[in-house]
Amino acid sequence: MIISGPSGVGKNTVVRALSPLHNFHFAVSATTRNRRPDETHGVEYFFVDDQAFSRLIEQGKLLEWAEFAGHRYGTLQDEVFLHLDQGQDVLLDVELNGAYQVMEAYPDAISIFLMPPDLDVLESRMRGRRGMTEAEIATRLKLAESQIADGWHRFGHVVVNSDLDAAVSAIAGILRAGSPE
Repeated sequence: MIISGPSGVGKNTVVRALSPLHNFHFAVSATTRNRRPDETHGVEYFFVDDQAFSRLIEQGKLLEWAEFAGHRYGTLQDEVFLHLDQGQDVLLDVELNGAYQVMEAYPDAISIFLMPPDLDVLESRMRGRRGMTEAEIATRLKLAESQIADGWHRFGHVVVNSDLDAAVSAIAGILRAGSPE
């Protein structure tokens, strides 16, 4: 199961709110970006340096990977296949290019594009994050605009995150309908 969308759309918040409603393993991604003060290694991300990330690529240990905002992000194969082999649903929260890679390799995956109600709301959410510079916000907003224009139609489902409870309820319904019982 893949959830993707522009930076700041609320993917992490939606995934946290979704966890009590649907039993899944959340596939923690690896990243080369610095850890934020409120993040824990192995919970939000596996924080690695550039050399370690390059080794993961060379060793074929990533299901997908992409560069975003000057940093690399990728899903460790073990974070997915160890849990799928145990019969668990696995949820990936990935950047669009990574989502496209997974959807191409696994066309039966449930794919959900999380859309902001509009770019003003998206900008406001980004400004509410700690540690983002004006340059980062501007870069991510410009990227978000193109992702929204070009990306949403490639996904099996689109959910607008204008109200958290409604978005979570919609996604839970999609996952219930698409998961084997």
